[in-house]
Amino acid sequence: MKYKAYAQRIFCFDWSENVSFYQEIVGLPLKFENEDMGWAEFDVGSISLALERLAKEDPEAQSLVGRFVGISLEVSDIDAVYKDLSGKGVTFTSAPEKQPWGGILAHFNDPSGNTITLLGDANA
Repeated sequence: MKYKAYAQRIFCFDWSENVSFYQEIVGLPLKFENEDMGWAEFDVGSISLALERLAKEDPEAQSLVGRFVGISLEVSDIDAVYKDLSGKGVTFTSAPEKQPWGGILAHFNDPSGNTITLLGDANA
């Protein structure tokens, strides 16, 4: 059996606001969008970043929205992306910082409070 990663799901309540955020503010290319399903996919390379709408009244959903997502989006110039997104009002929980292993990380929140990691190359 061969496995292949398809998508990293990010859960949200206000689906339309999050679709706009990732498409218009972050600048990710939209691959698929279906409002009735509450599902959208963005092209981030070998997998998709997928937004999935959850119902606020679902008790399980409360633990899935507004958390550290565990996805790192690699960018060629993390300082430029940080400056651009900060200028657009994106809330960063940490500025670009060199890590002991050599990479540079920064973290930002989407409108639902989900935390996304930006990864930059210290040698770039």
